[in-house]
Amino acid sequence: MNAYTSRRIAPLLLFAFLLFLATSTAREAAQPDTPDQPHLRSASESTKWHGAKQKASGGNEEQQNEVAESVKEATALLRKVKPPTVSKLAHYTRKPKGFLGTSAYYAKEAFVLLFMGTPNQANLLTTSASTSSSSQPKLAPPLSRAVKLLQEAAQLGDADAIFLLAEMNFHGNFTHPVSYPQAFQYYKQLADLDGNSTAQYMLGFMHATGLNPDVPSDQAKSMLYHTFAAEQENTRSQMTLAYRHHAGIATPRSCDEAVHWYKRVADKAIAYYRSGPPGGHVLSKDSYSLANDVRGVYGEGASVSSAGIHARQGGVTSDAYADAEDVLEYLHLQSSKKDLKATFGLARLHYDGSRGMKRDLRVAKQYFMQVAREYWSESGKIRKDVPGGTEKLASKAAGYLGRMFLRGEGMEQSYSKARIWFTRGLANGDALCQYSLGLMHMQGLGVPQDTAKAADFFSAAADQDLAVAQTNLGMLFLDQGDVVTATRYFELAARNSHIEAFYYLAELNNQGIGRDRSCGVASAYYKIVVEKAEAVWASMSEAYEAFEEGDEQKAIVTYLMAAEQGSEMAQANVAFLLDHTKPKWSPIAWLLAQNRNAKTAVGDAALALIYWTRSAKQQNIDSLVKMGDYYLSGLGTLTSPENAAACYQAAAETLQSAQAMWNLGWMHENGVGIDQDFHLAKRFYDQALETNREAYLPVKLSLFKLRWRSWWNDVTHGGVKSMGSDEAPAKRRTFAEWLNDFLEADAQMYAQEYEADDWGRGEEEEQQRMMGSDGGEFWDAEGEIDDDGLLETLLIGGLVAALGWLVWYRVQQQQQAAEERRRREGVEMGGLPPVPANAEAQPQQAPEAAHGQQADGGFFPQPGDPNWGAWVAGGVGH
Repeated sequence: MNAYTSRRIAPLLLFAFLLFLATSTAREAAQPDTPDQPHLRSASESTKWHGAKQKASGGNEEQQNEVAESVKEATALLRKVKPPTVSKLAHYTRKPKGFLGTSAYYAKEAFVLLFMGTPNQANLLTTSASTSSSSQPKLAPPLSRAVKLLQEAAQLGDADAIFLLAEMNFHGNFTHPVSYPQAFQYYKQLADLDGNSTAQYMLGFMHATGLNPDVPSDQAKSMLYHTFAAEQENTRSQMTLAYRHHAGIATPRSCDEAVHWYKRVADKAIAYYRSGPPGGHVLSKDSYSLANDVRGVYGEGASVSSAGIHARQGGVTSDAYADAEDVLEYLHLQSSKKDLKATFGLARLHYDGSRGMKRDLRVAKQYFMQVAREYWSESGKIRKDVPGGTEKLASKAAGYLGRMFLRGEGMEQSYSKARIWFTRGLANGDALCQYSLGLMHMQGLGVPQDTAKAADFFSAAADQDLAVAQTNLGMLFLDQGDVVTATRYFELAARNSHIEAFYYLAELNNQGIGRDRSCGVASAYYKIVVEKAEAVWASMSEAYEAFEEGDEQKAIVTYLMAAEQGSEMAQANVAFLLDHTKPKWSPIAWLLAQNRNAKTAVGDAALALIYWTRSAKQQNIDSLVKMGDYYLSGLGTLTSPENAAACYQAAAETLQSAQAMWNLGWMHENGVGIDQDFHLAKRFYDQALETNREAYLPVKLSLFKLRWRSWWNDVTHGGVKSMGSDEAPAKRRTFAEWLNDFLEADAQMYAQEYEADDWGRGEEEEQQRMMGSDGGEFWDAEGEIDDDGLLETLLIGGLVAALGWLVWYRVQQQQQAAEERRRREGVEMGGLPPVPANAEAQPQQAPEAAHGQQADGGFFPQPGDPNWGAWVAGGVGH
């Protein structure tokens, strides 16, 4: 390729690159907020926008029909509006991977900053909250026509039209621009018109958060609207009231009120769970910590969520650093090599689903069937010569296949086929098969109802620690009146976070059955129950999808709704998205921060501090440290180093946050908010290193600087307490040194057992005693004998006398024995003496030792033995 051709192609390549950047940023520049359907409410609420029409008072039937036709036409037009799609290029540049992805990301940011006018501020909650009428973008013809029809109907008091307009202005449905002031007006109109519970909830939410810049935040009005909505069974308002009474937000803390509202939502959660197929609805978890995507709010290692026990174990080549796609690829590879564990793992992943991976029941069935066929043939006979361990995996697969037939998941529901698979797995003791057969017998699903058989199956599965079986067994014991046994099974199931187990424990504690009533425990259990049923009260999946698509404003508002209802995960996510303390390593991000509106930034920081605080009160340690950062920097509040130090101290006392310990060390070193103390600064720096070894470099650098400052403080005789010298490494002691130290320590311990009056006297008394004493030390102040000292003296004297008598007696006995032995030896040399008359009274002679054995000389050495003198001398005084 010559130079001329290169010059011709270069502009084309540049144009293509700019087109790529414009395409990837088009979605962000437009900022539409838009599902293709209206924001849906939970089925438990009293009023839907479909259905009950409220007619304008005094209107005639003809006018009502015209209004209904207008709303119907507007609805048809709205359904024709195509929702905007997120381009793959935009998604790729939003989550860069590798060198090319990162380069494209920064190129896109530079393009937006230089050529797209004002910087994109969608990550700020209040930036685009208020939109004046002069700055309203021009609507597309179908949307414009639909809005006009709805506005005309709303003026005539049509409830459906008012509700649609409110939802469109708040959520941005059907590509309508977001306008919180307009949404507030429509919700207010609807609430005043017919007391719509959803409108009352939204008014309470907006009064609490201050989303409408035209109406200041008012917690009292928020509580009022939430109370009205909660009395009409609005689930979200009930959750909000329960949390506020539980935490004491805008109202005094009231455990009874919290239990009252949490129980009403918990009853709905359990009803929803039991309304599903046999075994209950699958309660999927859609709430994820956004901070964990970047390994914590302070990054990997510095955050509690990614350090210590939460740190990723293993090297960089381990599966701890693998993506879900990598895991799937690896399992597919192993499965192709006839690895049954990998095949079963693939089946479980597709059946349960995971973050970023939806459930695929048909694929799961194929993998489960593949595992089962390795052990059972199509006719149901067991294959011969199967590898070891195959029967266990096949039994587990049979349990899942039977469960899918029982529930009709991915296939037609069939109790008979379900029973066949459960029976196969039962032969190898599979817990899921045992529980499922118990469920079929308890509910009479394809088999005669038999509670006794169900209890037997539940008991066998419960012994294998299957939580759902433990819960059902506890329910049976509770029906029989055995509260103690039922409670034990509920507590076992609660360890594995089963929702019904928590519900029954809450009921037992609330009603005081089998124990004293405990309002606090009941409130905590009810809160766990309702937060497990996210589908009943929150739209966590919508919030996360919006975040994945780059629509941070929608993500913040949706998480904000869940945060107001007490979800700690949502509170941390809102604070994280609004956080203004994140490091701006990117120069482009720094430029964007410089162009932000100062008033908007302050408002967002204040809101972030509120939710950092609420998250911290629910035991989030990283949020507690963040609170300290905000107080220290004066973000969203007045600068208060004292409050910052209190937050860091509370976090450090958990012994999990090295960041909090390092911050306390820095504050002690510089005297910020607390007394300047180099010694305590060193102590906290050392604790930070002990807590997290990844803090090695910052701690060592801080200690190096601290040593210089402490040395200069000593040289200049400063008033700060010095850090002191480092402890020298202990030297190895000889045995004599160790013995001397032991005796000294023993003497010190003995001395500590006496008070000063009993142990020492003044110098004058000691001198008088040394100069001459008439035995007065045995007399007390009143001239009487010290009984304790006299008794000890008499006791010691008696023991010494007894020991001396025993030694004398022993010597006399040994001397007599020696004389007797010499006499016998003399008789044997001169012949046998006649037997004396009293021979029977004489002691019998010891038998002679056998040839080659030593004669029996007794246990102690006899007189004449060389060791006899040493034995006597050693026994005296011991």
